[in-house]
Amino acid sequence: MNGAGNDFIVVDNRTLWASPERLGRIAAVLCRRRFSVGADGLMAVEPAEQGGDFKMRFFNADGSVGEMCGNGARCICRYGYELGLAGETQRVETTAGLVTGLRLGPDCYRVRLNPPTVLEDCRETALGPGGYVELGNPGVPHSLFPLPGLGARTLEELRPIGFRLRHDGAYPKGANANLYDFLGPDHLVIRTFERGVEDFTLACGTGTGSLVALLTCRGEVSGRGVRVENLGGTLTVDAVCDRGRITELLLTGPAQVSYRGRVEELPD
Repeated sequence: MNGAGNDFIVVDNRTLWASPERLGRIAAVLCRRRFSVGADGLMAVEPAEQGGDFKMRFFNADGSVGEMCGNGARCICRYGYELGLAGETQRVETTAGLVTGLRLGPDCYRVRLNPPTVLEDCRETALGPGGYVELGNPGVPHSLFPLPGLGARTLEELRPIGFRLRHDGAYPKGANANLYDFLGPDHLVIRTFERGVEDFTLACGTGTGSLVALLTCRGEVSGRGVRVENLGGTLTVDAVCDRGRITELLLTGPAQVSYRGRVEELPD
């Protein structure tokens, strides 16, 4: 499946019953492009444990555990709906907390992202000051760095900047590096260098949500229907900021099935 080009392998672990450790090994093998299926990450559906409709485990392409993924959440909501695990509204248990989704159309979903547990207007990095946000608990870490003329720059130009921010000492557990620029009122462009993928992806839902959350609290965007241009397409975010705290964060965008298949060999 993919959400604005951010692509995932989705497996039903209610039949595979692989341990989290094995799922990590499976992710590292299957997500390797050209050598296997290829994807930015792997998601496994499991029975709910805390009152949700079902549970999602998320693994980065290198096999490491991810706290949550906004584009992945929309895809897993569609997956759960089509498997009959949930209705038009989906409640998904994730490592970062409960995420709720809403089916808006056959391939369009809106998810309520976990609100930030950390939202810093300014954190000094080797490249200068930038914002920092962690979504959920444990939080998905996002560095947010303005870069004028971003939309006209190639990924080759941006890769050294993304790599430095991703590994900057200002972020003890590392961070997804989000570069952004304004295109107009409530209209942004973003490029995200992701942890676990260790490169730019075509879209990042939690990065997009973190950016709009930060800029809404700054008063630089309205928080209503903010359009964010990712490499893979447009995502829309609605955010409510109350006295410096985000109380609601909604991410809307595509959730598409690329193909269904069977993998013949899986790692032990």
